[in-house]
Amino acid sequence: MNRSIYFNYIEEKLNTLSYRVYIRGKINLLDLNIYSESFFAELMNHLLGYNLENINAISQNMEGIDLVDFKNKVVVQVSATCSKQKIESSLKKKILENYKDFQFKFVAISGMADKLRTTSFSNPYHIEFFPKDDIYDIKSILNIVINMGIKEQYQLYEFIKDELGCSVDMVKVDSNLAGIINILFQDDLTPPSEQPEINSFEIQRKIDFNELSMVQLVIDDYKVYYGRINEKYEEFDKQGVNKSLSVLSTIRKEYINLSMKIKDTNELFLSIIDGLIDRIMNSRNYTEIPYDELEMCVSILVVDAFTRCKIFKNPEGYDYAVTR
Repeated sequence: MNRSIYFNYIEEKLNTLSYRVYIRGKINLLDLNIYSESFFAELMNHLLGYNLENINAISQNMEGIDLVDFKNKVVVQVSATCSKQKIESSLKKKILENYKDFQFKFVAISGMADKLRTTSFSNPYHIEFFPKDDIYDIKSILNIVINMGIKEQYQLYEFIKDELGCSVDMVKVDSNLAGIINILFQDDLTPPSEQPEINSFEIQRKIDFNELSMVQLVIDDYKVYYGRINEKYEEFDKQGVNKSLSVLSTIRKEYINLSMKIKDTNELFLSIIDGLIDRIMNSRNYTEIPYDELEMCVSILVVDAFTRCKIFKNPEGYDYAVTR
């Protein structure tokens, strides 16, 4: 699903930024903190519909406030420090006398703010501030992201990619997974008229054994490509030793990693497809194709790996091959 691709990308980038700000702060490298003010202005505008701008563009070095939205009457402090002392320090700044009819919000770039939302704060200028709703951290921001509409999530994904995506592009590497997709995509994937050399009864046993009734349609649709995938793996292996083996190993590793986090087998099956799509799209040798066609090709590979005993548990005596 596109949602998982967008959310996973956004989550990775925000957590990476948070971690880097924290670590660099420990060695007194604070340049990311400065750039983050403008970044979080746009981020909060996307998330909450604000019109925040960096107040340093209006007045340099205004302590206690980093962002301001005059239309919605909101002021924001962005900080790498997530503590009661930091918030109270901001609330005590005399500049807030000029913003008494504004709302005050606090954004922590790093650290968890759960405890702060249940804390009482000294607020000498009585600016509107409700800790439960007005303190944000990466976790609470991601909770907003995961519940956004798909179009809004895509727009945020594009913004995050523009702001934080360059470093990923620089380290892209080739992958055999993308290589087999490039080969498979060029083939006519009309379902074969002849039945492949697989034992459908055995595959059904494996589906039942792993309680995969919700994704059975996907497996039934794509198990017929078993013979075609065999041919494509043989073609792929002409380019080098162990190429097809490495593809199946990658799919198996994705299954193992996700199975430690996802217990529902149907969700796990679909998440393997989503995870592999993400890997392929971030491979240097991936030739871009329409997303729905990419999803179909990856689904065929995952069903093939399921048939070949590479992912999910096998019932006793499982043998997918037809004896001739």
